[in-house]
Amino acid sequence: MGRAMRYFLDPFGCAKNQVDGETIMAALDDSGWACCAGAEDADLIIVNSCGFIEAAKRESINAVLAWRKRYPQKKILLAGCLAQRYGKELAEELQEADGIFGNRDLPAAAWTAASLMGQGSGVKTAPAGILIPGRRPLLGFPGSAYVKISEGCNNCCSFCAIPLIRGPLLCRSIPDVASECGQLLERGVKELCLIGQDLASYSPPGKEDRSSSGLAALLTALAKMPGSFWVRLLYLHPDHFPADILPVLQGDSRLLPYFDIPFQHASRPLLARMNRRGDAETYLRLLENIRAVLPGAVFRSTFLTGFPGETDEDLARLLDFQERARFDWLGVFTYSREEGTAAWSMKDRVPKKTAAFRKRLIEERQIPITEERMNRFTGQTMDVLIEEAMSPSLAEGLWLGRLFCQAPEVDGAAVIRHNGPPDLSGEFPGNLEPGMLISGRVTARAGFDLEVKV
Repeated sequence: MGRAMRYFLDPFGCAKNQVDGETIMAALDDSGWACCAGAEDADLIIVNSCGFIEAAKRESINAVLAWRKRYPQKKILLAGCLAQRYGKELAEELQEADGIFGNRDLPAAAWTAASLMGQGSGVKTAPAGILIPGRRPLLGFPGSAYVKISEGCNNCCSFCAIPLIRGPLLCRSIPDVASECGQLLERGVKELCLIGQDLASYSPPGKEDRSSSGLAALLTALAKMPGSFWVRLLYLHPDHFPADILPVLQGDSRLLPYFDIPFQHASRPLLARMNRRGDAETYLRLLENIRAVLPGAVFRSTFLTGFPGETDEDLARLLDFQERARFDWLGVFTYSREEGTAAWSMKDRVPKKTAAFRKRLIEERQIPITEERMNRFTGQTMDVLIEEAMSPSLAEGLWLGRLFCQAPEVDGAAVIRHNGPPDLSGEFPGNLEPGMLISGRVTARAGFDLEVKV
């Protein structure tokens, strides 16, 4: 019997891409492929691409070019969002890729890979909903996993290509999501990060009770699970925020009061051009209402600057909103003109230099706000999720991790100092390990990071 075919996955992009990559890996593993830690030992290199904005497209294509230059004899498969959006064009123009595979039928990855290697057999079935394998590899830090509860989006913001890439909204059922979460907890996962293009739009099939939102019903189901763990919500559209999730979060501390709400802007005219309904005052009331129920709530948002028609007056409104909102974390992006979107043909385009200047201005103004917001945690005793070990000092162990106020990859970190000196063997008492959720005291802020003593 010959050896198993071997693959290497080059992960890329956002949390949704990570789950897609994990699903591709599970499909290959179930079909007898072997995963390699490095590309040098692989028969097939898979680039899991992103196609959301221009910079991500370039980086994805450059990854294919770099792998081809380094390994001219190996097979390369371009997968993911970029492959989904521009499959036909890339198949004709990107000769460095041996195959193109989108993200609408991820379990078919094994069929595609086998065909690419000249070993194709069997019948490729059509996708049926969102298929998440029960036991997929986890690419993130130990103890944390992303759980995709929906795919696609119906919001159709005029700047956004996601509906073109991932299609209309499709939601998983509550029992399906709960089952996956239970399996992940059994595997030792301590943080369940619920993701989708917009969790606020979550509308699970089979839910007949219309007295609560789909997200509130899901959180209520997850709160019934035993054990010590976190549930983190990522990506909630502000224009239809489900207020009924607040008492559910209030009733269970494991459901983290962390809100990732991409407001994008605060100027009503500009938001209308983005196909959004809000304005500064509406959004400030939303923040106020959340904080009234959950005083310890943490907020991350994103701003989009340089959108067609953005004036200095619009920027002034955004800066005022930023100052009044007091976000804990803020990401700022410049507008990327994407074909197929409603904004593609809009006039009054903002020069790139102007957009870049506005981005830097917003980011600079956010620094003291974030530092002030992080100061409020000093002196508190909180749970901390350990992610990785650092080189120990002479007197104590050093680890990196996160508190509830820090989402994976995008926010600051917790620098964890272990109490007590090492013993003669160099080990520290208690033997901390990545993936553990333990209690610690926040002793200081260092930049955007927090120092924790355990």
